[in-house]
Amino acid sequence: MKLIHVMGMLALGTASLASWAGPGQELLNKQCIACHAVTKPDNTSLQRLWERKGPDLYFAGSKFNREWMENWLQNPTVIRPGGVMYSKVVKGNKGDTDVIDTSQLSAHLKLSKEEAGQATEALMALKAPDGLIEKGVFKNEPVNASFVAMLFSKLRGCTSCHSAKPDAGVASGPELFTAGDRLQPDYMLAYIKDPQAFDAHVWMPKLDLNPADLQKLTGYMLTLKSAEKK
Repeated sequence: MKLIHVMGMLALGTASLASWAGPGQELLNKQCIACHAVTKPDNTSLQRLWERKGPDLYFAGSKFNREWMENWLQNPTVIRPGGVMYSKVVKGNKGDTDVIDTSQLSAHLKLSKEEAGQATEALMALKAPDGLIEKGVFKNEPVNASFVAMLFSKLRGCTSCHSAKPDAGVASGPELFTAGDRLQPDYMLAYIKDPQAFDAHVWMPKLDLNPADLQKLTGYMLTLKSAEKK
């Protein structure tokens, strides 16, 4: 194993080399750990958040949907238009829209079908630590579509940072127009409820929403899926 990968594991707080085995874990070691933490980091400082190259994956199996993950790894699409640290790549603005210096962004590695299956198997085994994501907390109750869309866009201001549809011109947060394909509902609710439980210094605000609004926003985001899925 190359020295850079060993150093990456140490820097990101990953498991000991002896605990890693199998083709999926080998792929994580070789291809993922230089940018992603695959075990919970000991270092939760603002500096670490500022310097990381990709989002944490130590709870990937409690965050992502398996089918989406395997397909995405074979054909990666842009989830964060401004990269993992948005403020680093803004080069100006046009009206109310920030202009991103795309030359500073790197395309995600594309895996073969076999590699994607192996990596997905390993990633789905990475479950959230106890207490981070409550299993079954999302109740999947019927929601009023027009009201929850307004709750998302106007009343809670989610569209200030997140796109609910393609080409919305929002770049500071990950797109959500494929959230229903990509994310598990219990994760979505937990993250909306308390973003700082996942990243102590993350800029997404904790809105202190009531339980009903948490359910409604999560239900709305589940409806946001790629066109070919609808």
